[in-house]
Amino acid sequence: MSVSLGILSTAHINRLVLAGAAASDRVDVVAVASRDLARAEAYARERGIERAHGSYEALLADPDVEAVYISLPNSLHVDWSIRALEAGKHVLCEKPLSRRPEDVERAFDAAERAERILMEAFMYRHNPQTSKLQGLVEDGAIGSLRLVRSAFSFGLGDETNVRLDPELDGGALMDVGCYCVSSSRLLAGEPELVFGQQLVGESGVDVLFAGALRFPGDIVAQFDCGLVLPGRDELEVVGEEGSLFLDDPWHARTPVIVLRRDDRREEISLTPHDSYRLELENLSDAIRGDARPLLGRADAAGQARAIEALYRSAEESRPLALG
Repeated sequence: MSVSLGILSTAHINRLVLAGAAASDRVDVVAVASRDLARAEAYARERGIERAHGSYEALLADPDVEAVYISLPNSLHVDWSIRALEAGKHVLCEKPLSRRPEDVERAFDAAERAERILMEAFMYRHNPQTSKLQGLVEDGAIGSLRLVRSAFSFGLGDETNVRLDPELDGGALMDVGCYCVSSSRLLAGEPELVFGQQLVGESGVDVLFAGALRFPGDIVAQFDCGLVLPGRDELEVVGEEGSLFLDDPWHARTPVIVLRRDDRREEISLTPHDSYRLELENLSDAIRGDARPLLGRADAAGQARAIEALYRSAEESRPLALG
């Protein structure tokens, strides 16, 4: 039986979630909400969604909605996640859930009280390319892990974009750098020490951010991200005996992992999968009791701790140890 999903907001990212849902028999998008009823109705009509609500509260009161996908601006993620959970809905919240660890804990406390599922929507984690990368590292394909290097950037020309609004927790690290932090943590664990540097734009958010993280076992990660750079997304994982390179690590549209070792180069090609469909199906299976959520409290809290520490480090111009 499919899970009935409502979408909180008409954000541009919804198109990818809607496509993933359309490709699955385990999720059925039944409602969408906007703060403007006419906008919601037009959005629903154009996309074949059954019903439209003129407020977020109305969607949360809809008895036919079992779960909600929250694609609101970053600063609204936690409060609306909690309101949805308290309304009895399961929640898939767009990344990052928050840059504040205490808010992440507050959201998951609400999920536990409501006996509902809360997931942070890092869709790449559900893709087989990510699982394959993890397996290669764990199986010693490159020897002992030493370095994770990543980059994610694009040029943002729209000065009114919510990514540039400090009141909405915008910024390069929150928007795209969070993928670099997440993938580094996935492979190396939780950081012991971070050092961040940022270029703050006219609007007051970081438009370029570079960071270094030190992990247990003498593993280092380096990343950069930006809203004022060319389009780049790549991930390199380096061990003592070789390296793994992904040219499309987060979208995985053409999943290929390049293994370099002993002066040899091997391309490991994988079958493409819709990460958004897999993410929604994990949520659906977890709701039905057929699987565990791939992402939960520990990962979301660790992500927020790392982001908060990176921002503090950049603001204070010094390395910062994590307790």
